[in-house]
Amino acid sequence: MWKIVFYRKDSLEEPVRNFIVNLPTKERAKVAQEIENIRSEGIYLGPPFVKKLAGKEYKGLWELRVRFGSDYVRIIYFLHTEKTFVLLHGFKKKTNRTPKRELETAKRRMIEYKNRRR
Repeated sequence: MWKIVFYRKDSLEEPVRNFIVNLPTKERAKVAQEIENIRSEGIYLGPPFVKKLAGKEYKGLWELRVRFGSDYVRIIYFLHTEKTFVLLHGFKKKTNRTPKRELETAKRRMIEYKNRRR
């Protein structure tokens, strides 16, 4: 079993948890199920559920992909330790391409998280 940790801001706010809680009920349930799949399958859960993000500037970041009709929910995360994933950023989108600002938010949070752990 793998461990799932929610990124926490200095204010103790957990942006991904807040994002999930504010989703419509059916979407929230499906996202929760996919997070459980990461917990049980870990690095062995592959496409179409998870995708490694492209580009060396986003090295180590992965994207949980949940589809609802023409909408997509994405949660960006990384493997912090051998058995711990940290959920960094969640957002909705309509296209297959991930907006740069969403990638940068996740990258910034990953760097911040790692710096706090040193």
